[in-house]
Amino acid sequence: MRLHQLKLDFIPEQDRLLLRVSTDTRLEVRLWLTRRTLRLLWPLLVQMVRSAPEIALQSNPQARDALVGMQREQALSRANFADAFEETPRDLPLGAEPILVARIQANKDASGNQVLRLLPQQGQGIHLTLDTTLLHSLCKLVQNAVAKSDWDIVLELPAQRAPLAMDDAAAPKRVN
Repeated sequence: MRLHQLKLDFIPEQDRLLLRVSTDTRLEVRLWLTRRTLRLLWPLLVQMVRSAPEIALQSNPQARDALVGMQREQALSRANFADAFEETPRDLPLGAEPILVARIQANKDASGNQVLRLLPQQGQGIHLTLDTTLLHSLCKLVQNAVAKSDWDIVLELPAQRAPLAMDDAAAPKRVN
């Protein structure tokens, strides 16, 4: 089965993020992401973004960050954020109540795609296979949902950080 849509919303009454994952076979899985889980998830997502071969091979940190930014722009230009999440009835194989994510695992599949496992303390969770477009789209969804929360957390990818300004006094000096 293939991923059809993702939706991530902050639910104030629960003080959690609700991730809804639908497939092309009309299945839906619902997951709760807590603030604690997010603090584990975000660095993992950043690590996944940075592990792309073309980025990881760069020795210069600024070049890596620039490549992350270019990859993000390209990926998000291919993503579709305009269509609303389809609220059609779907089968809920893991139940109508969202699963509380307690464990997160990541690795790569045989094709080099990232695989993100969102799992409860015990029982079945989901495995999301993320190509570059899906990975950056998920990062954007997480950033947008957290921005709507009252958690006072700012999530940035390396390319989104402002470069450090260097005045003349702080600039490196050259001696010939």
